[in-house]
Amino acid sequence: MSESLIFAIEREFPWISVEQISALSEACTDFGSPVSLILLDAEQLPQVAGNSEQLAHLHPAAQIMLIQEDGRQQISIRDVVTARNVRGVLPMNLKLDVWLSVVRLVLRGGEYFPLSLFEPIMAHGPTISGGVDLEGAPNSHLRQDADADDFDELTERELQILGMVARGLQNKLIAAALGLSEHTVKIHLHNIITKLGAHNRTEAAAIFHRRRDTLNSRGDGGAPKAQQLSA
Repeated sequence: MSESLIFAIEREFPWISVEQISALSEACTDFGSPVSLILLDAEQLPQVAGNSEQLAHLHPAAQIMLIQEDGRQQISIRDVVTARNVRGVLPMNLKLDVWLSVVRLVLRGGEYFPLSLFEPIMAHGPTISGGVDLEGAPNSHLRQDADADDFDELTERELQILGMVARGLQNKLIAAALGLSEHTVKIHLHNIITKLGAHNRTEAAAIFHRRRDTLNSRGDGGAPKAQQLSA
């Protein structure tokens, strides 16, 4: 990351100091101040899984965001959304004011996924090879393990939409990713909430996360002062 960009970050967010590191493993240390955000080169995404537990212990408030150097750089949306604590992808070819706005969004607990990540889905349909939904959980497992709730009532499309809702994606982005209208997404979401016996999308997302955590356990499948941002 260039010195001018670091200067822009520290000027825009005066309560933040930036520490440059060469590998994610170097973030597994005490920086002396709370770490609020780790900007990680997209090529180091595979390292997230191996370091996530230690990072969560050392920096419980930190979120990880991937840096996409080139808008044409291929990043799998499935790999991104299933990686622990990864809150989005930050393209480096954005205008500076937009780039800083995305950083501000993530610092406040939001997520950002550029539309370019969803173009393969829009071009080839929503199903990812291997029968895996956008949350990385095999659809067959979700549908077969339904003794505790009504997941078996959900269609494949509804499972895909619920997985995206569970990641905090709004209807507009879901519609763009799946090639649907926002109205159609709303109808699907209404059906999902009804089938799961939930009261709203937040409760439906919580049900989804509980189901995913159960599968995983079985082997299936504004910031405070003196915070730091590791790049």
